[in-house]
Amino acid sequence: MSLDIHIQPPGKGSQRVAVSGRLDTHTYEDLDEALAPLLTRQLHSLVLDLSGLEYISSAGIRSIFKARKTLAPHSGKVLLVNPQPQIQKVLDMVKAVPLNEIFTSTAEADAYLDAMQRKVLEASEDDD
Repeated sequence: MSLDIHIQPPGKGSQRVAVSGRLDTHTYEDLDEALAPLLTRQLHSLVLDLSGLEYISSAGIRSIFKARKTLAPHSGKVLLVNPQPQIQKVLDMVKAVPLNEIFTSTAEADAYLDAMQRKVLEASEDDD
């Protein structure tokens, strides 16, 4: 089975990418290549929708970690939404992604992003 990657139109500082199929040693480079041009300084959050992901190997975990590492220097985040139970189990076991960056739904991730942006705006208003 292959990996399908659907890149949605970008939002303000946010990018959503739906990943389905298998993320393993045969497909991780496809994800790396698809994400590379998205991981810029202007990107504050990359939301990976994993609802269609059926399998993830250590190579797939490395791809997620690589994206997190690329965004980290400018406080960007990689958020994972809708992981299937078997994917959630792998993420829990390897602790590759902090639990506060894994969401059961897109709505939950959106609420987190809204709250995060409000904090930044409030902090900048306090500085004025």
